[in-house]
Parts: sequence; structure tokens; C-alpha cells
Amino acid sequence: MSEGPTKRRYQEVAQALIERIGREAFQPGDKFPTERQISVEMGISRSLVREAFIMLEIEGYLDVRKGSGSYVTDASQAHSRISRVDFGPFELLQARQLLESSIAGFAATTVTKADIVNLRETLELERQAIENKVEDYNADRQFHRLIAEATQNSVLVDQVESLWSKREANPMWDRLHGRIFDFSYRGKWLNDHAVILEALRHRDVEGARQSMWQHLENVRLTLLELSDVGDPEFDGYLYSPAVSAG
Repeated sequence: MSEGPTKRRYQEVAQALIERIGREAFQPGDKFPTERQISVEMGISRSLVREAFIMLEIEGYLDVRKGSGSYVTDASQAHSRISRVDFGPFELLQARQLLESSIAGFAATTVTKADIVNLRETLELERQAIENKVEDYNADRQFHRLIAEATQNSVLVDQVESLWSKREANPMWDRLHGRIFDFSYRGKWLNDHAVILEALRHRDVEGARQSMWQHLENVRLTLLELSDVGDPEFDGYLYSPAVSAG
């Protein structure tokens, strides 16, 4: 069975960087080029480079230090498992953006009063977790699941649950999320959820679809910006804007 093109691509970039470490005789402790430099040199997106860097960090080829950069480690201690990684975090976000925006739009046509009540209660649980500074994302996951349940389609619910399970089981996602040091984004994402809920309450199909799309776009941009340790100044222009769901 052939692998998807995105999966192959970031793995190929990671492999090319491993070969570069050997070819250019990097020594343990040497500073490696930044994500931005690699992006420009290879003519590829920074998000793709970031996924490759995360993979190399997981495999022990790079030591990524917050605010300092990426440093080459002792290659003899690295054990490559690149071919066994299923997908990257930005690939996963893209899948969620495509699927969940469509689900939100459809849910606006089928949502019930009970669904709205459940979503409001879940939003309040999110708010309480943020106010109490609790690192608990169960309410966040539940909010997205409830929107899928509002479609009254169990297959769509299973698809959303599957994507969330993949996120929680993915080591690259954990490593990327672990780099985030500014947690104010949670309040912004809560506001995004409130906008989505309002669109659903008004049975606004296009509003629900677009607000979910924008929410997951905000998640993507937050991860790109807050996790950038190789180059402290985020250069947003290096990333092509996501195509609108509409």
C-alpha cells in the first residue's frame, strides 16, 4: 500500500537533513541551520520543515532548545523510526480543517435545542478549566464531538473521534505542543468556539462552516508561531494562506 504524498514528503525532508548532517560533517553540539534557512534553501514551506525537525528531534538527531536554536546530537545514539511515523501534526490539522468545517456547516441544518444546551455547558467547562489554569483538553475535544453528534450521523462522529485519537497518540504532535510556552491561546480558541456555537444557534450554515474553518486555521497559525524555536521572529509571509472553505 502506498503512503500519502504529505507523509512521504516530510519524511523525505527529514532523511535529506540526516544525510546533510553526515555529508557536511556536523559534530555533536554544532548549531544546525534554522527552519527558515532550510525552508529557503530547499524551496519548501516552513511547516513542512518544522515537521521534519520535530521528527529529527524525536529520533535523537537534533536537540531543539527554546529561544536558542537546533543543535546536532551524537548520531550514534539516534535510532531512526522515520518510516514508521504515520503523519505529521500539520497534516492532521489540515484533515481536521477540511472535515470539521463541513461537519459544522451540515450540523447547522440538523442541530437541536438539546445539542445547543450541551454545547453551551461544554463551553462553560472549557472556560472554567482556563480560569483555573487546568491543563485539561477534554472539554475542547467534547465540544468538537458534540458538533459532529448534532449532525445525527454516527459515521461523522466516528471520523471526528478518530482524528482526535490520532492527535493524542502522535508523538510529533506531543513534541510540538510541548514547545508552546504562551497559553493565552486557549482563551482565543474559546472565543472561536463561542462564535461557532452562535452560528449553530442561528442555523447559519455558511457561518458555522467558515467559523470552524477559521478556528482550525487559528490553531495552525498559533502552533506555527508559538512553537518556532529555530528562528525567534515568525515570518508569516513564508506560509501560503489556507484556502477558504467557502
